[in-house]
Amino acid sequence: MNRLTTSQGAFELARFPEHPRDPFRAWDAADEYLLRQLTDPETGPVDLSGTVAVVGDRWGALATALAAHRPVQISDSYLTRRATLANLARNGIGQDAVRLLSSRDTPPDRIDVLIVRVPKSLAFLEDQLHRVAPAVHSGTVIIGTGMVKEIHTSTLKLFERIIGPTRTSLAVRKARLIFCTPDPALPRTPSPWPYRYELPADVGPVAGLTAVNHAGIFCAERLDIGTRFFLKHLPTRSGAVRVVDLGCGNGVLGLSAALANPDAHLTFVDESYGAVASAEETFRAGAPDGAKADFLVGDGPGDLDPGSVDLVLNNPPFHSHMATTDATARTMFAGARTALRQGGELWVVGNRHLSYHTHLRRIFGNCTTVAGDPKFVVLRAVKR
Repeated sequence: MNRLTTSQGAFELARFPEHPRDPFRAWDAADEYLLRQLTDPETGPVDLSGTVAVVGDRWGALATALAAHRPVQISDSYLTRRATLANLARNGIGQDAVRLLSSRDTPPDRIDVLIVRVPKSLAFLEDQLHRVAPAVHSGTVIIGTGMVKEIHTSTLKLFERIIGPTRTSLAVRKARLIFCTPDPALPRTPSPWPYRYELPADVGPVAGLTAVNHAGIFCAERLDIGTRFFLKHLPTRSGAVRVVDLGCGNGVLGLSAALANPDAHLTFVDESYGAVASAEETFRAGAPDGAKADFLVGDGPGDLDPGSVDLVLNNPPFHSHMATTDATARTMFAGARTALRQGGELWVVGNRHLSYHTHLRRIFGNCTTVAGDPKFVVLRAVKR
C-alpha cells in the first residue's frame, strides 16, 4: 500500500488483490498529472459540480481522489471495481460516493467532465468513446491521461474522429495529457464492436464456428496463437463433468469442451465484463442444443464451491496493464486447485519462457508437459 498526496487530499491506495510484496503502485505519474490539472490555478480549476465520468480508471485512484464530487466510474475490470471499493473503504469514504458502471452498462445521459485513462487496448478506447459520445455536449470538459508510451498518433485520431479536435500537453515525468473539445456536429457512427470472425479449420470441434469479441479482448480480431495451440491438445472428458474456462476471453476453449462432451457443465470465468459477454455470445452461437453453461465475472474461480470442479482450462494473461507479471497466473493456479475436487485437473497453456511449471509444482506438487513447440507448452497438474 502507498500514499498518494494530491491537491484533492492524501489517500492510502492499493491494487487488488492486495499483496504485501507487490512492487506496483495503484497509481502512476499519469494519474497524478491529471489530478493536478483539475486544480491548476493557471488554467483555472475545472468545475466538477456536474456529472463527472471516469473511464478506464486502473485501480480506483482517480475515482477515490475525486470521490467528493461523486463521480461515475466506467470500467471493464472486476478487479478495478473491487480495488475501488477497497480504496474507498480504507480512506473512510462511503461506497455510494462513486457510481460503479461496467463497460457493458449504459453510460450516464449527460457528462459534464469526462476523464479518460488511456487503456492499453486501442479497440477498447474506440468502443468506450463511441459509448460515451452521445452524453457529451459542447460544454463538456474532456481530459485524457496516460504515460507517453501509451499515447500514440492513433490515440489522438480516435478522440478527434469520435469526439472532436484534440491536442496534447507537454510530457511531465513521462506522462502526458490529452485535451479534447467536443464537436456536436461530428456524425454519430456506431461502434464497430463486437467483432466476429470464423475460427480456422485446424482447431478441433470449434473449427468453422464464429468467435465473438467485444472490444478490449486479447487478440480480438483473430484467434491468438496460444489458444490455437491449446485447442489442438485439449483433454477429452465424458459424462456430466464440470469444466471451467478460467480467464475465458472469448470462450472458445470452453465451447470446444462443450462440443466434445455435450453432457459437460461449463463455467466461463473472467475478470473482464467484455470477455464474459464475448464468451456468452460465442457459446450461444456455437454450442449444441441443451448445452449447460454459467457465465461469471469475478476474480478467478473464487466464487465456485471448493472441490466442485473436474477440469479447469486456463490460458493465463502475463500482463497487468503495461506491467509484465506472473502474479495473475499464480492467483489463477491457486484458485483452480481450491475449486478442483480430488483427482481434478488443471490444464494450462503458456509461453515456454514463463516457466509456469515451477509455480504448478509448488501449488499442486506435480506438473507434466502434455505438448510443446518452440514457443508454447501445454501443462497438466492434478489435485492429489
